[in-house]
Amino acid sequence: MSLRLYDTGTRSVRDFQPRLEGRVGIYLCGLTVQGPPHIGHLRSGVSYDVLINWLRHLGYDVTYVRNITDIDDKILTRETEQGRHWWAIAYENERALNRDYAALGVRAPTYEPRATGHMTEMISLISELLEKGHAYVTWNGDVYFSVASWNEYGALSHRRPEDVQSSPDTGDKQDPRDFALWKGYKEGEPADACWNSPWGYGRPGWHIECSAMSRRYLGDGFDIHGGGVDIMFPHHENEMAQSHAAGLPFTAFWVHNGMLNLSGSKMSKSVGNTLSVTALAEKGFRPVDIRYYLVSAHYRSPLEYHDESLKEAAAAYDRIANYVRRAAEALGEDKTDPEQATTPILCADFVNAMDDDLNTPMALAAVHDQIREGNAALDAKNLEAAESVAVGVRFMLKLLGLDPLDPHWNEPADAKGSGALDALVSIALQQRSDARKRKDFAAADAIRDQLSEAGILVKDTPQGPTWTTQ
Repeated sequence: MSLRLYDTGTRSVRDFQPRLEGRVGIYLCGLTVQGPPHIGHLRSGVSYDVLINWLRHLGYDVTYVRNITDIDDKILTRETEQGRHWWAIAYENERALNRDYAALGVRAPTYEPRATGHMTEMISLISELLEKGHAYVTWNGDVYFSVASWNEYGALSHRRPEDVQSSPDTGDKQDPRDFALWKGYKEGEPADACWNSPWGYGRPGWHIECSAMSRRYLGDGFDIHGGGVDIMFPHHENEMAQSHAAGLPFTAFWVHNGMLNLSGSKMSKSVGNTLSVTALAEKGFRPVDIRYYLVSAHYRSPLEYHDESLKEAAAAYDRIANYVRRAAEALGEDKTDPEQATTPILCADFVNAMDDDLNTPMALAAVHDQIREGNAALDAKNLEAAESVAVGVRFMLKLLGLDPLDPHWNEPADAKGSGALDALVSIALQQRSDARKRKDFAAADAIRDQLSEAGILVKDTPQGPTWTTQ
């Protein structure tokens, strides 16, 4: 079986074939950073982290772009509410987002462009739409996309243009369904939230940002565009319409993750039911528990949050960790390390699950099945079989970002939840581990000494390094 993914545009699971052999371009709609993140926001990042691990395992060279929307009406509203500069609010929340991604083991994308850094590309794309007759300028400097000019509008969300609900009408639109490409400056708005354009001072609309940034880093056409199912309409619908209207092939696959709900409602700041990594740490949940919880559900399925379900995930992960550490102690950690094994083998059930639209629940079921075999082999002192299973289990866990012996997860429980400290120490321990693997012991010792000077004591154990604060 080759990799198959569900494409929202065709409402079908299709064989994945990249546009360019051996190379994959992915664009994921990142967050609008008007507030701190919660685990609902982080779900797409974790899901795509696993997808990219799998694509790279399959041999693809992946270019992954995840943007930051750092200029938006919601951010300007926060400026008024908080009495702080909009850019300070956006940057603070962007740093919090990256800290929480790091805590959950989500690696940084190839590129993470900010909307404010790509005005030239947005203005250029808007100009192309105006030239092709798919956009128009109003008397006050607003620029709108003309929905009536594009017969394919609604193809992604499968809505007919005449059934699309109109957005708020300023009185300047030709059609109430039209959406803003550029918003001219209005009296009372912060002047530093505007840029010069051929149509006057203003700022971009939300949808044009992603079309312009994906084009800048991935070209006119790329392979996968992702995001939450909640922004399929209108955001992704509008992206697709304006990009195709400009003559761009845009994306081959639309891959949407389901929402994480709390007590039957979508998690959102507006109703106050947010759960942050820090808040969950205060309840005793480790970042790895949260990652396991998010990975244990299929990325497209809605996920209902309850403390009990996260406790169950933590207990399931502990069973995995206990086996991996038992195997490492019995066989030697190096004998269970897939990076040191000659030909680490993935079991067929795991491979089939991952190729089947990234079916991580079935992949984890395969991991647990293998753990039962591994424990039986250890009980029987069949070391050859035990080693083969242990290497395979750690290989599968590595692809899911859940290997208990990964230095990232080896901070002590009483040090969890410290946010930036967790992430920084994890990075330092990974650098130390990399230095030791290449036998650069001077560099490894220097990292350890620097951590000690900062009040972080590192202890090497058979299960990997652990750390505590002085």
